[in-house]
Amino acid sequence: MADQITLPAAPRSEFGKGAARRLRRDNRVPAVLYGHGSEPIHISLPAHDTQLAMRAANVLLSLKFDDGTTQLALPKQVQKDPVRGTIEHLDLVIVKRGEKVTVQVAIVVVGEHSADVMVNVDQNTITLEVEATHIPEHIEVDVTSIEVGQAVTAADLVLPAGAVYVGEPDDLILAGHGVQSQASLDAELADAVGSTGEPAAAPAPASDEE
Repeated sequence: MADQITLPAAPRSEFGKGAARRLRRDNRVPAVLYGHGSEPIHISLPAHDTQLAMRAANVLLSLKFDDGTTQLALPKQVQKDPVRGTIEHLDLVIVKRGEKVTVQVAIVVVGEHSADVMVNVDQNTITLEVEATHIPEHIEVDVTSIEVGQAVTAADLVLPAGAVYVGEPDDLILAGHGVQSQASLDAELADAVGSTGEPAAAPAPASDEE
């Protein structure tokens, strides 16, 4: 399951580029909370802890305010400084316990397969509908026993309880292909060279004399 990280949050009443710059100088990140029909809530978060939290995919944030209230949220959009890579602004979506959300989850290939098989991954991520508090960090696909010509589809995935794949059961996830040996490659190259042969000699230029 993806991490749940608690961050102290503070409301903010100043907006615009100047206010955002002042927050960043104070090692704070401006953010906005959306969702559930409520008005956008403008907050700020600690820069260092937020930067660390955003390293995890689909991280669930528990925002704790000074009045003791907490709010669960998922990152919607992260704006970063193109040079330094620091977070400049966050858009967060409010979620509630038991609520289902749609997220992108990484596919991770595990297991040692035969050297005669090459695994071609068709999808590196999949879309899942899952409870906000039970988002998997990734979905593993074991290729230990995969054979040449064998395909793994969405229907073959082992999903956590309650998670639903958003797509068709026969969507291709990965497939096993044969590995061509070096001897076979050398033979094909030799055949190609042999069939081409030496280039034909250019015809002699026609003489102007009869």
